[in-house]
Amino acid sequence: MSSRPAPDDVEIDGRRLPLHGSYDERFRPVVDAFVENYRVEDELGSAVNVVIDGETVVDLWGGWVDPERTREWEHDTLVGMMSVAKGITAIAFNMLLDRGIVELDAPVARYWPEFAANGKADLPVRYLLDHRAGLPALFPDKLWPGAMYDREAMVAALAAQAPLWEPGTVAAYHVHTQGYLLGEVMRRTTGKLVGPFVREEIAGPLGADYWIGLPAAEHHRVTPLIPSAGPKLLDAQNSEAEDSLRVLAFAQNPPGTWGEMVNSPEFRSMEMPSGSGHGNARSVARIYGALAAGEVDGVRLLSEQALDTMTTMQHDMIELLQERHYRQGLGVLLNSPDAVYMGPHPEAFGHHGIGGSIGFADRAERLGFGYSVNKMHAVGTNGPRARRLIDAVFEVL
Repeated sequence: MSSRPAPDDVEIDGRRLPLHGSYDERFRPVVDAFVENYRVEDELGSAVNVVIDGETVVDLWGGWVDPERTREWEHDTLVGMMSVAKGITAIAFNMLLDRGIVELDAPVARYWPEFAANGKADLPVRYLLDHRAGLPALFPDKLWPGAMYDREAMVAALAAQAPLWEPGTVAAYHVHTQGYLLGEVMRRTTGKLVGPFVREEIAGPLGADYWIGLPAAEHHRVTPLIPSAGPKLLDAQNSEAEDSLRVLAFAQNPPGTWGEMVNSPEFRSMEMPSGSGHGNARSVARIYGALAAGEVDGVRLLSEQALDTMTTMQHDMIELLQERHYRQGLGVLLNSPDAVYMGPHPEAFGHHGIGGSIGFADRAERLGFGYSVNKMHAVGTNGPRARRLIDAVFEVL
């Protein structure tokens, strides 16, 4: 690889853009796309990373961590990447399937007996992974505002909850609840929560700076998230009836604004494997790059058969919570161009986060991609900024 440093003479509206990192000279279009995001989109701070065959070909970071533009995004800046965590959690859970610790079509209640309550005795593990369990919200027995910080209370309530419809018949994005559900099965079968499992079995071996449950000693590296009210999930909290599915899904959030919640020490430290993951483009591309190439530096996360199973489409429908069309794998999304764009190949897989961050793998190109951002966009898809970068990568390939 012929590596070049990121240009240091870029100006946006007469002001120098902090831009750092390096890139293989073939991938100069990705650098240009990264800069273009600052020219034409509402970009504040971000990073992009591309790994091919285990080798990093793009590693860029730039912009600022604060709206006043007084502090630059650093090499090791972390950000809440939101539902990117669902993809990382899916990888961890599929490792349990790969090892025979959990069986995909076994009843959840085999591993978590209390879960059998209220007609869930036969509900299979598969439906926890593909959002067909019928448990996207707690209803009618809602918990108190702020209960999402109490993992044990959430787990107990989900065990007691009746499905909102017949499991397996409808897909509805389990925006918060999926993490608690998968996490409890993991705890019952391995003795570990998802966060420690990811550190010990995925991030640690790969040297990836990704965390579910960020230690307080690392909080100083986190750039605040600047939310937008545009995405349907967030806008619903102010515009829809209190018994709408979208409002119910957020009923256990703490009082205050969504921005206050996601930037709080409690959120950064909590174990909510469906949304509280903190990392950056480099860490997520490294993880997905290991899957795309089979292994990296001798670290293999999943067998080829397990990868095939994880990326087999479970359903292809519009899910109810966000009314978006997802091609759903086992915890990961398959390339869904009208909702979550991952390039030209339909078999690409990964997960986005609300606001713009994304990580995915393309096994055809042996490629891992990561993009992390702090100023969230106002659209429900993974948005024009990620698309511009992804298109630039595949323009080269």
